[in-house]
Amino acid sequence: MRRHLILLSDIPGEGRTFILDDPAIWQGPLQDFAMDCRISRPLRARLTLLPADDGCLVRGRIDGEVILSCNRCAEDAVVAVNADFENFEEFPGRDDSALESENRILYENTTPMLDLNAICWEEFVLALPVAPLCSDDCKGLCAVCGANLNVENCSCRRDEGDPRFSVLRGVVLRKP
Repeated sequence: MRRHLILLSDIPGEGRTFILDDPAIWQGPLQDFAMDCRISRPLRARLTLLPADDGCLVRGRIDGEVILSCNRCAEDAVVAVNADFENFEEFPGRDDSALESENRILYENTTPMLDLNAICWEEFVLALPVAPLCSDDCKGLCAVCGANLNVENCSCRRDEGDPRFSVLRGVVLRKP
């Protein structure tokens, strides 16, 4: 995988735009972190870097589509990734202890560099839903037998809950 390390000194004052669409940017970390995620439409990042004295403003967008496991039924959930982001990457001092934990900023001699792959990966992960669903009305799995309730009804006995609330079971809440 080609690393996209950008020297701040190579960026003109008016900024510079980069297009990153190398599949290895995404596939490598997906494998490294053993994420249950497949890319169904190529991911593409557009980043604009605007240098400043103490860092760099990074504006960007990531587009594509991935397949994740549905949070309710474990079937495939197709998720569109369309995320805009804007961050200020502050360059820590050469002796700064934060340098050791910062993986987006590297140094070549005394010149700070941005690792665009790391920025893209972080923004991609942040763009993923916490609880992906195959559909908004996914019924999930039966807690007793594990049947996918979107495909079949199961004959498991249902706990009707507290009988004092039986009067409320037929009430349907409507959104205003």
